Amino acid sequence: MNKTAVIIGGGLGGLFTAAILSKEGIKVTVLEKNLNLGGGLQSFKRFGEVYDAGMHILSGMHKGGSIRKICNYLGLTDKMHIRPVDDDCIDELHFVEDGSTYRIGKGREGFIDSLVKHFPDQREALTKYVDAMYALLDEMDMFHLRPLKTNLFMHSADFLISTGDFIAKYIKDEKLRSVLAYMNPLYGGEKDKTPAYIHSIINVLYINGGNRFEGGCDLFVNELRKLIEDNGGKVIVNDGVVSVSSEDKLITGVKTKSGKQFTADYYISAVHPCTFIKLLEDKKILSKPYRERLETIPNSYSAFTLFVKLKPNKVKYFNYTRYCMTRYDEIWNIGVTDEQWPRGVMYMTTPEINQGEYSTKMIITTPMSWDFVKKWENTTVGHRGEDYKAWKQECAKKLLDRIEKVHPGFIDCVEAINTASPLTIRDYFGIKEGSMYGFMSDCNNIVLSQVPVVTKVKNLYLTGQNNNLHGFCGVPLTAINTCEAIFGLNYIINKINAANP
Repeated sequence: MNKTAVIIGGGLGGLFTAAILSKEGIKVTVLEKNLNLGGGLQSFKRFGEVYDAGMHILSGMHKGGSIRKICNYLGLTDKMHIRPVDDDCIDELHFVEDGSTYRIGKGREGFIDSLVKHFPDQREALTKYVDAMYALLDEMDMFHLRPLKTNLFMHSADFLISTGDFIAKYIKDEKLRSVLAYMNPLYGGEKDKTPAYIHSIINVLYINGGNRFEGGCDLFVNELRKLIEDNGGKVIVNDGVVSVSSEDKLITGVKTKSGKQFTADYYISAVHPCTFIKLLEDKKILSKPYRERLETIPNSYSAFTLFVKLKPNKVKYFNYTRYCMTRYDEIWNIGVTDEQWPRGVMYMTTPEINQGEYSTKMIITTPMSWDFVKKWENTTVGHRGEDYKAWKQECAKKLLDRIEKVHPGFIDCVEAINTASPLTIRDYFGIKEGSMYGFMSDCNNIVLSQVPVVTKVKNLYLTGQNNNLHGFCGVPLTAINTCEAIFGLNYIINKINAANP
């Protein structure tokens, strides 16, 4: 096509968008401010170990899954080092309140059977609930990579009700309702705001079976980079965009921290929309109501994370995610800012290639609101003060104590820890308020959080978790939307399906 594109941001959205565009003949340049690519998918080294920046479970990689189809189309599937989670336990939940532990099984029947063990009179209700979740997903053509006939969508009554109302519609047992809401920290869930379709997507993806990156997710990020470069593109790190110029309602170029100038036919922002606006030399190129609306949309909550180095031969590797919750009636309040934080934690041992019996590292995380760190919001990395360091140590101790109560002796297995707060996420990933899942979706005002990938600036497009779903499934699907805004409706979907006969 002899066309060019500049992509601002080398996170998952930017890299998938660049990979698709480059495969289809557009010469792309990806500009990333950090030394490491991948955004939330990047890896880093501490204590001689490679840690993923987040707790990554890859969904949609099962046979026939949408993300597997995209990776097949890009030629990446056979180059991925992934490990399926256990069939008999995709997640393990422990509630301190009554000491109960729930091991959640894989697949529709496995999921239902694992919960019927604890709620023997709820099989019929659970079956209807699971069927309803799958039915909501079937309404979404893009999720299944089915060609779209129109950009207008009609949905069932369940689609946009709140997640709390959706669960309650099918499940009358209060304790079971709380158990079924356990995944809400994975999508920034709020009981009375998060639309049922988001809850259903995340749950069904995990029920269908997840995978983990072996040896660090940077191995996959490097394959994306290689694909882009093999297709004639450029990926530039440690040189982020500092300004975006425009003229006559068009973007005319970008300037990086090193002073380099880049021009293209298309410009794609893969960073938080509010972060991108700050880069514009002339902000009026985007209308004031549009800019004000973006600033008004609430962001999902952030997280506090511990990256733990374990002493040798002390903690056995477990091939699923563990959750420790305090009370059933607090399941929707895990990230609330008060003296009871944290009300729950998630933790996992991440696998190496040829993983042995014992693990050498663990990731522990819990939701955290921006309010926790607001007093330091005007500080920068490495210059936050001694009170911030003391606060982080206190938070780390609280998380470790939570694990210790479930697994006595765990703290003695810890050799070293590294911490990340919402400020870390904000500053390294360029995300407003350190939001883990982008803009918050509110079923009571769903239009507010809908940010199209196209803009009123003809050569400017958006991509990433703020334009659709987050995570390893949602972001690549949004990349398809962005690319089809350039190539035309169903162009990329048809190419993907042709590569998956």
